[in-house]
Amino acid sequence: MRMRRRAALAAPILAALVAGCAGTTGVGYYWQSVTGHLRLMQAARPVNDWLADAHTPEQLRHKLAVAQRIRAFAVSELALPDNASYHRYADLHRRAAVYNVVAAPPLSLTLQTWCFPVAGCVGYRGYFDEADARRFAQSLSGDLEVSVYPVPAYSTLGWMNWAGGDPLLNTFIAYPEGELARLIFHELSHQVAYASGDTEFNESFATTVERLGGTRWMASQASDAVRAEYAVFDQRRRSFRALTLSVRQRLQAIYQDTTLDADEKARRKAAAMAEFRHRYQDLRHEWDGFSGYDRFVTQANNASFAAQAAYDGLVPAFEALFERGGRDFARFYDAVHALAAMPREERHARLRRLVPDGTAVASSGAHTRP
Repeated sequence: MRMRRRAALAAPILAALVAGCAGTTGVGYYWQSVTGHLRLMQAARPVNDWLADAHTPEQLRHKLAVAQRIRAFAVSELALPDNASYHRYADLHRRAAVYNVVAAPPLSLTLQTWCFPVAGCVGYRGYFDEADARRFAQSLSGDLEVSVYPVPAYSTLGWMNWAGGDPLLNTFIAYPEGELARLIFHELSHQVAYASGDTEFNESFATTVERLGGTRWMASQASDAVRAEYAVFDQRRRSFRALTLSVRQRLQAIYQDTTLDADEKARRKAAAMAEFRHRYQDLRHEWDGFSGYDRFVTQANNASFAAQAAYDGLVPAFEALFERGGRDFARFYDAVHALAAMPREERHARLRRLVPDGTAVASSGAHTRP
């Protein structure tokens, strides 16, 4: 199984649909965002139609039925929005909904950002066509480390619910049940609260909801067999996440060390990356050769590590906020709304005060995650 990655926020798509195809980013980029999203929406049909269709494969029929149970659970147990999203399904006949391009300097974990109307500044550019994404990535190479990765799902923040909402897609419908639940909870969370231009806040909040919700789903709704299968999957992910976190922290320390010149930083960076790949091979041996993270490890660079960080960076603080509110989701969302209305520095300062020193994941101002 491949490592799961998400765009989660369709910033350029949202900007194009709401603000029109204009701006410094270029009409062509907005045009591919609009047309790509419209084709995706046009491919979607109500889940009930798929379930009633005798030609629907049995495995897909089962997954769609499970997804509808997950959707109802999101409303009844997690207080997530009850709207049109995830009541339709589309087969895009490709492996990803969009392809994201991220870039970072050779001695930094700070992503280059692009700014859009409404959505603010984000550390990625999304393309519906992989060839377009790779052409843009090629144009950035030189002084930047660049990564292109497939994204199975994204959220339009509820702006498109009038037109049918965000659909279920072939790019993620076959995920293990626990992972499918987490993804749906994550994407719905983006319709609850959104801070313009603050990817780390938005993604960490959604990751917190997906983890809390996923735990509840597996405990109360999944069968023993599903829980056992997912436990193996989740343990591998936890081990890999711990490994990549340690590498990010080591790289961050190297880059921020003012006593080192650029050549010495580059040498230590190379040593850290070599150790990362060696430690990953040890994990693979423990996993009996499971290779789901091979692509990330092979292509890992500052851009991919920085992109990963946004999904985890503020999660401990959001978890503390959830506990402070008595583990009540509605109260939690109210508190997150209040934070989203604050200036970026103030909201991050308040979140940092919620956790002991060293608990929060090192922040890089970035964006993706396994």
